[in-house]
Amino acid sequence: MDQQNRENFLNKLAAKMGRARKLVPDQMEEQVNHHPTTRLTHLSQNELCNEFMSFAKVLLVDVVETKEADVAQAVLDVCEKYGGGNIVLNNDDRLNQLGITDAVKAKYDSFVWDFSLDRENIAKSAEANIGIVHAEYGLAESGGIVLYATKDNGRSTSLLPTTSVVVVRKSKVLPRVAQLAQVLHEKAQAGERMPSCINIISGPSATADIELIKVVGVHGPVSKIYVVIDDL
Repeated sequence: MDQQNRENFLNKLAAKMGRARKLVPDQMEEQVNHHPTTRLTHLSQNELCNEFMSFAKVLLVDVVETKEADVAQAVLDVCEKYGGGNIVLNNDDRLNQLGITDAVKAKYDSFVWDFSLDRENIAKSAEANIGIVHAEYGLAESGGIVLYATKDNGRSTSLLPTTSVVVVRKSKVLPRVAQLAQVLHEKAQAGERMPSCINIISGPSATADIELIKVVGVHGPVSKIYVVIDDL
């Protein structure tokens, strides 16, 4: 449709509606409040973390608090509690630096995400009993965690195994999605490479759309565990 035809079409449409065409958008109404950007921001970081963990427990997340020096053992304890078996981990430098990857590989039949293996990563994740990932952020308002998908951090690691274990630092807990959006905006403005996918996950997979009866584990992990590092 060329410009002239477009204008004729829009003019006829406006005439049929009985009003003149609007070429300038209406001014936005003044906001009643600023809750989208300010809610929970008055809390201290410790208070945000408590809010985050409390909400996560309501969502049936098993929350384990630990110090950085003990995090590898804490993850091993979680793996033992949830049946061990095949374990898949993202090829995340943070997991390596915390000693988690080596500790898990030494005790369990495990697989570390390898970008060069293409779809084998997905197959290994689907077979695994436990998937272990490191979160970018936690969200106090929803008890959710934020995961970036990159070539070394696959989505399948957290979505396909029966049990999903997420390591997250208290210092990385944000009030709500508005603050995450600001982080992403700043990354984009700085010209940083953006993740191919951003997942915000709150608890194990569940649905309650059938007679409002909640059923857990319908389309993803049956169990969700947050291993929260107290680094404050």
